[in-house]
Amino acid sequence: MLKKSLIASVVFASLSLPANALSLNDLKAKLNEAAQQNAAPAPTAPAESAAPTATSQTASATPATNPLANFSKADQVSSLRQALTQAAETAVSGLAKENGFLGNDKVRIPLPENLQKVDGMLRKFGMGKYADDLTTSMNRAAEAAVPEAKALLVNSIKKMSVTDARDIITGPSDAATQYFRKNTEAALAGKFKPIVAKSMAKVKLADKYDQFAGKGVELGLVEAKDANLKDYITRKAMDGLFVMMAEQEKNIRANPMQAVGDLAKKIFSAIKF
Repeated sequence: MLKKSLIASVVFASLSLPANALSLNDLKAKLNEAAQQNAAPAPTAPAESAAPTATSQTASATPATNPLANFSKADQVSSLRQALTQAAETAVSGLAKENGFLGNDKVRIPLPENLQKVDGMLRKFGMGKYADDLTTSMNRAAEAAVPEAKALLVNSIKKMSVTDARDIITGPSDAATQYFRKNTEAALAGKFKPIVAKSMAKVKLADKYDQFAGKGVELGLVEAKDANLKDYITRKAMDGLFVMMAEQEKNIRANPMQAVGDLAKKIFSAIKF
């Protein structure tokens, strides 16, 4: 069908030529020319840029979804240990000094809950000194105990596994603090309590408590009952330590250039949020 149409078109075109131009050779040449033109592929529009394949999309997304892809497991652990050792030392040193607890509203140890309502009433009767002395003594005991935390925290850092490091680096802003609480809390209590007890004896904290509670009983404000101040102070001292650890951890994540070591700076910069 296509061949017939080609012949017909060439014949009609030839008929329009002058008579002296018509020859068999001319007719053959025109037929060949028409056939060649018809056989040539039609020009196509420029191909549009191919859409990125799933593979290329995944590859380009890898750095964003896995910010640690460019760091070895050994580098991740090493950098985290550097950063957390820095955080632990800073937190402990900030608390292990005079007014480290007492002068910091974030960690200052208040009176036990069962005595707080007594505090207000005693102050109304001009006996606020009893509450102030007791509060100061409790915080001094915590300040004396907290240096014991440094060795325990550093030891837990040394024992950190690759999985622990990855979970901390990519975890929430207090992931390291949660790790420390889980792995050191029991040991910290064992270290803190004897120091607290020693401090209590040194400043006669038990006597101060008896004086405070005794005045409350005299005024009919509370029923006299024993309170384990050693456990209370120990628990509050650990809470204060973890509060400051969380603050240091958050600061390193938000300001990675303040981390110790170039590698720690690079890794925490990569996962900064």
